[in-house]
Amino acid sequence: MDVGIRSPLVDAFRRADVPKEVRMDAAAGKVAPRGQEQLALFAMLIADPDLDVRETAERTLAAIPAAAIADVLARTDTPADLLRFFGARGIVPAAGPPVGDSDAPLIEVGDDLGDLTGEDDPVDTDVPSQSITQQIQNMGIVERVRVAMKGSREARAMLIRDPNKMVASAVLSSPKLTMSEVERFAKMANVSDDVLRAIAQNRGWVKNYGVAHGLVKNPKTPVAMSLNLMPRLVDRDVRSLAVDRNVPEPLRLAARKRMVKAAGA
Repeated sequence: MDVGIRSPLVDAFRRADVPKEVRMDAAAGKVAPRGQEQLALFAMLIADPDLDVRETAERTLAAIPAAAIADVLARTDTPADLLRFFGARGIVPAAGPPVGDSDAPLIEVGDDLGDLTGEDDPVDTDVPSQSITQQIQNMGIVERVRVAMKGSREARAMLIRDPNKMVASAVLSSPKLTMSEVERFAKMANVSDDVLRAIAQNRGWVKNYGVAHGLVKNPKTPVAMSLNLMPRLVDRDVRSLAVDRNVPEPLRLAARKRMVKAAGA
């Protein structure tokens, strides 16, 4: 079902190719995004075609206090579809603004992920250490999704390049993700088109100039998205685009047209 939430992780669960073991993890609360996303996942998984997934999601949701759910529903950005789903279950938004951290997961099951969930290094890096690389390479998809969601900055730097869409989507939905990481991801030419598309579709992220600029200059960003974002760039960066052989020709032409128009104004 469509519950109105748009996020990389929830969008990934909308596809029919999410392995059962990952859906079971989410139904049990082991995939722990923000509270609103978690409610969206439960609403979707309760309608899952697999009985085991449905029953697990029902049990997990039943264990969450109704007051905690009502508090998350009280957010002003809660979609009407999600409100209707929980309203049918007798849970309505709490009166007044949310109490506490409404972004925190409503339920979170601990995992033994070793040093992969350690504190993030204050110095950003795009190069994971050899030990992190080796640990992740030996993991299956379920473990990689958990690390993408709960792991360190180093682990996210590796997993954003994971060939599995589900894993990369989990990185983009990690509560620990920072804007500086999103900006670096937007510039990376070795991530999938789906990653760049998800970043470009996030209004909050593309308001950041570094993210918008990185996406436009990235040759892997879908051309339509780059053209849509180019008006956000300052003339200096558009002038650079007009002669950049690494970006698609339609983008260079659009940049040249803007420079000509600016010169004639």
